[in-house]
Amino acid sequence: MTISPFAGKPAPAQLLVDIPRLVTAYYTGQPDAAISTQRVAFGTSGHRGSSFELSFNEWHVLAISQAICLYREAQGIDGPLFVGLDTHALSTPAGASALEVLAANGVHVMLAEGDEYTPTPAISHAIICYNRGRTSGLADGIVITPSHNPPQSGGYKYNPPNGGPADTHVTKWIEAKANELLANKLAGVKRITHAQALKADTTHRHHYLNSYVADLINVIDMDAIRSAGLRLGVDPLGGAGVRYWSAIAEHYRLNLEVVNTEVDATFRFMSVDWDGQIRMDPSSSYAMQGLIGLKERFDVAFACDPDHDRHGIVTPSGGLLAPNNYLAVSIDYLFQNRPDWRADAAVGKTVVSSGLIDRVAARIGRRLYEVPVGFKWFADGLFEGSLGFGGEESAGASFLRKDGTVWSTDKDGLIPALLAAEMTSRKGQDPSQIYRGLTDALGEPFAIRVDAKATPAQKALLGKLSPEQVTSTQLAGESIQQILSHAPGNDQAIGGLKVMTENGWFAARPSGTEDIYKIYAESFIGEDHLKQLVQEAQVLVDGAISQ
Repeated sequence: MTISPFAGKPAPAQLLVDIPRLVTAYYTGQPDAAISTQRVAFGTSGHRGSSFELSFNEWHVLAISQAICLYREAQGIDGPLFVGLDTHALSTPAGASALEVLAANGVHVMLAEGDEYTPTPAISHAIICYNRGRTSGLADGIVITPSHNPPQSGGYKYNPPNGGPADTHVTKWIEAKANELLANKLAGVKRITHAQALKADTTHRHHYLNSYVADLINVIDMDAIRSAGLRLGVDPLGGAGVRYWSAIAEHYRLNLEVVNTEVDATFRFMSVDWDGQIRMDPSSSYAMQGLIGLKERFDVAFACDPDHDRHGIVTPSGGLLAPNNYLAVSIDYLFQNRPDWRADAAVGKTVVSSGLIDRVAARIGRRLYEVPVGFKWFADGLFEGSLGFGGEESAGASFLRKDGTVWSTDKDGLIPALLAAEMTSRKGQDPSQIYRGLTDALGEPFAIRVDAKATPAQKALLGKLSPEQVTSTQLAGESIQQILSHAPGNDQAIGGLKVMTENGWFAARPSGTEDIYKIYAESFIGEDHLKQLVQEAQVLVDGAISQ
C-alpha cells in the first residue's frame, strides 16, 4: 500500500472537486446499459458511482426510483417512504430526481422538515418507529448517500420495512429492473416536474431530527453523561448530522463542543486520506488528523462520516481507536450494563472483524454470530432482539435500546459515539484505557488491512477464491485450523477466503463499493508474525488475480 505524500495533510486546492462540472455531468451524462461499469450495481451498501464516470447520473436515479416503486407495488408495501440525503454534492440533485419519480407513482414521501440533511440512522429509526405495532401499511426508506466515499461520489440505498439495508434478493430485483429501464432509455419511468412533486398531496414533511434526538435517552444513559460533566468534542466531518449534535447537546444539557460546523461539498476542511483522496472516513488516522490534534481538549471526542452511519473515537490517552478495538470495548461494556437485554441475545460480527471479539464473547458467555461483510446480515437479529449488538470492521455498528427492543437496524454512528461518553462517565476510564484492560486479560491483537487497486475483472477473480486453492497446511509458522469460504453464523458466502490458525488469521476479499481489494490480517503473537501473515496472504491473492 503506497501512502500518498498528501496523506494526513490539509487538502490542497488541486484535490478539490469541481462542483459545477460534477452536477452538470449528473444531468447531461447518459449511461450506456451495455457497458458494465455504467449499469446500476448494488454493492454491500447500495449503488454508488460518480457522474464523471457515468456511474451515478440522473438516469441511474430515475431508473432506481422507478424500480423501487415497482418493487413496493409487487410486495404490497404501501406505507410512507422516508427519504434522507447527506451532504455530498450529488445527493441534493439526486434527491430531487427521485422525488419526481416517487410523486409521479403516488408514493407518500416523507421529506425532512426544512430540507434538513438526514443521517442514515435517522431514516432507519423513523421506519422502525412508524412500523411498530403495525401489520399493514408499512413504511420503508431511501437514503441518498455514498457514505464516506470521496466528494465526487453519489450513492443510493434502499431500506425495506425492517429498517435495515436491503437483503441481496431485494437489491438484485431492484438492480435488474433498473438496468432494464436504463436499457430501454427510461421508457416506463413515470415522472412529474420537481415543482409538481413538492406540491403533491403525497409529499409530506417529517421532523427526523427532533424525533431521533428525543429518543436517544432510551438507548444511551444520557443522565450519566450529563452528571459526569465530561468535556466532549465532535467533528461531523461536514456530514448530515451537523445540526444533530448541537441539538443533542442542548436537549440533554451536555458539555459538548462541535468543533466544525462547516458544510462544504468539496470537503476542503478534511485532511487527505492514505491514497491521496479526500475521504470522510472517521476510522482513518489520516482523515482524522484534525480531531486527533484536539484530543487533549476533551475527555473523549468522536466523529462520524457524511451519512453518520460510521463512527470514530478519539481519547486523550490513546488517540484514535482502531475500529475493531472499539467494537470489542463496546461489546464488553454493553452486555454487562444492559440488564434488560435478552439472556440469549448474541454478539454480531463480520468475518473480518477482530478475533478479540470472539474472546470477549466467550468471556461474557454470549453466542457469537459471524457473518459476511455487510450490515444487512444483522438487520433481522437486531429487529427481533436476538442480536444485542451488530458491528463491522469498518466502524459501523448498532445495538438495542436499553429495554432490549430494536433501536435501528442500519448502522448508527451517533450511538457508538455517545456510548463512548457513557462508558467514560460510568467507569471513570476512557475507551482506550478500557481497551488496555481487555488486552491485559485476553491478549493483544496486532492487525492490519491492506488495500490495493483492482479492476472489476480482478475483483471478480478474487471473489471466487475457494478453500481448495490453499494447498499449504501451515500459515506463518502455525498449523491451519480452518479455511472458510462461508460465514459460520449464517452459512453465506463471504466473497473471498478466511484462513485461521490458533493465534492469527487473514481474510481476502474484493471491496463491494470501490475498485480495490482488501487483505485483513490479525496476529495475537506480534508485529513480525503479522507481517508474515500479510506476506503469505499477498502471495495467494496476487496469484489469484493474475490468472
